[in-house]
Amino acid sequence: MSAGLSNAGQVAGLHVLGPLDQVPVGEGRAFGVAGEQIAVFRLRDGSLRAVSAVCPHKGGPIADGTIDQSVVMCPLHQHAFELDTGCSTTGAGPLRSYPVFADGNRNIVLRLP
Repeated sequence: MSAGLSNAGQVAGLHVLGPLDQVPVGEGRAFGVAGEQIAVFRLRDGSLRAVSAVCPHKGGPIADGTIDQSVVMCPLHQHAFELDTGCSTTGAGPLRSYPVFADGNRNIVLRLP
């Protein structure tokens, strides 16, 4: 599932992606941000993680993958990636990871370098 982003809310590399509630606990959503596809996950403890939304193996939709507290599994070929670093635990190329947090208004905020 994909969600949009307006250019409003961009400040010094920060991108407001919208309300936290659009990403259910235990799931991920893909966002288009500055020409990149980024998957944002809301873990069961409420914390957020963000990585590239496209699997480097065969282009699988990472946001649709199964997650636990530390790993996302690509739904196409079961490659696993650490949510904190983007590193593969199964031999695929790495995903890029991004700093992400919820602000005081309960919006998802992503930082791009």
